Amino acid sequence: MLDLKSIRQDPEPLRTALKNRNYDMAQLDALLAEDKHWRERKQKWEEKCSERNKLSLEISKLKKDGKKFEHIIAKSKGIDAEVKAAEEAVVEIEDKLKALVMGLPNIPDKSVPVGKDETANPVVRTHGKPSKTSKQALPHDEAGMKLGWLDFERGVKLAGHRFVVLHGLGAKLERAILNFMLDHNTGKGYKEVFPPLLVNTPTMTGTGQLPKFADELYHCEKDDLWLIPTAEVPVTNLYANEILEEYDLPKYHTAYTPCFRREAGAYGKDIKGIIRQHQFNKVELVKFCLPENSFDELEGMVRDAESILQKLEMPYRVIQLCTGDIGFASAKTYDIEVWMPSQDKYREISSCSNCLDFQSRRANIRFRRKGKLEFVHTLNGSGLAVGRTMVAILENYQDENGITIPKVLRDFMKMDRIEFEDLIKKK
Repeated sequence: MLDLKSIRQDPEPLRTALKNRNYDMAQLDALLAEDKHWRERKQKWEEKCSERNKLSLEISKLKKDGKKFEHIIAKSKGIDAEVKAAEEAVVEIEDKLKALVMGLPNIPDKSVPVGKDETANPVVRTHGKPSKTSKQALPHDEAGMKLGWLDFERGVKLAGHRFVVLHGLGAKLERAILNFMLDHNTGKGYKEVFPPLLVNTPTMTGTGQLPKFADELYHCEKDDLWLIPTAEVPVTNLYANEILEEYDLPKYHTAYTPCFRREAGAYGKDIKGIIRQHQFNKVELVKFCLPENSFDELEGMVRDAESILQKLEMPYRVIQLCTGDIGFASAKTYDIEVWMPSQDKYREISSCSNCLDFQSRRANIRFRRKGKLEFVHTLNGSGLAVGRTMVAILENYQDENGITIPKVLRDFMKMDRIEFEDLIKKK
């Protein structure tokens, strides 16, 4: 959530940000008009309160002097009704103002390149060279079914489109990947947590999923609980409505959770395979830090996510998102894209963002520095998307005879190779 006082004093930075983000300017115009209306109503309320206070003083003086004051009391009752009505009008407008501010995205940092969409995202760096293309590797869904790991038919039977059942060594590899990631992240200084997968409305609002993205979420209306779309939601809200001390910061957390997304509007995208599912596993990285350190912390988070792919020995690249592609709550974002041979291109496997105080204002997460309260800065990133990591392994470690297990996963899997022929014979 943006600071309304700052918007009121100088709306031009936000106007420029909305333009660069391809947002409708009418939203800002409506906010400024409502804010002007609120200030007018508040002034009227304050004037009525002042008038009531003067009458109260007048009544007290008349009482003290032994004079009649019944006529003043009658007037005071009328003022009381006017004060109440003025106050209700102010509160009603404040609710509208809050809803308008909640609907505004974060302002991109000056270092974010201006661009209309993902085609304007610059490549920051690449690591490793792709050794396979679509000519040398089966698509992951075909390889997974050949291995007997991916069962799309039963996924559809149990839950519908965009669900899958993992069998045997496929299920074991998924577990091996997430255990490796958690061990790696905790070794980097992140504290592991396992949060609830269902959260309340204030929690979903705190990170910016509500109210804007309600259609993309699964809602249990009877209990007013929401299935989380990412561990970022509960982990960031761990400190909602709390005051941390300066010496408590920074705080690093990592969490594995299943994630649930309706993928509204995504039909036709990544229909085949497990790249875009309604339920998927992800290991998340979340940071809370001092405002002056947040951009350095972002660079560190990206390096931490990269190091997972480096250990897995898979080629990838880092891109910076432009203003037209950056997320709602983010001020600056880097995406890490792993090489997918069957598609002959890089695909996102991690997104790391600095949200500045955008989320902490919504969730009221503050820290005390020299007696003064300030909002913390929050950051989040994938470390990594587990399903997409499996996809990348199935394709980058594939040959005509089977799949080689990455070295860092062999202790978890208790094997170093899986042959297609061996699996066929077992069937």
